[in-house]
Amino acid sequence: MVDDGARRPGYTPQIYQRVRRDLPGVVDAYEALGVQVRAAGPLGPREQRLVKLGIAIGLESEGAVRSHVRRGLADGLSREELLHAIVLAVPTAGFPASVAAYGWALEVLDAEEDAR
Repeated sequence: MVDDGARRPGYTPQIYQRVRRDLPGVVDAYEALGVQVRAAGPLGPREQRLVKLGIAIGLESEGAVRSHVRRGLADGLSREELLHAIVLAVPTAGFPASVAAYGWALEVLDAEEDAR
């Protein structure tokens, strides 16, 4: 499945938009938690994005991997840095999960290149 949001800046999945509309207080609280945890330590946006990408790989979450690759690019991470982070997951997350994530990332990265 190709992520049709890969080419749209500021892309938000439809289900997230629906949950935001149906449960705005829950989404506001979730987003506020995100602000707090990002500010809770010394890691910068690039490092935080790589950590979150690694977690997404371990969870085998296609949507999260795609999202963190897109957001990583927006944070200034290169294609090579993002793909290296995925390869680093092989010993911990496993080969199948990492290869799946590599494929999802390539689809996003290739779509971004094609959009330029």
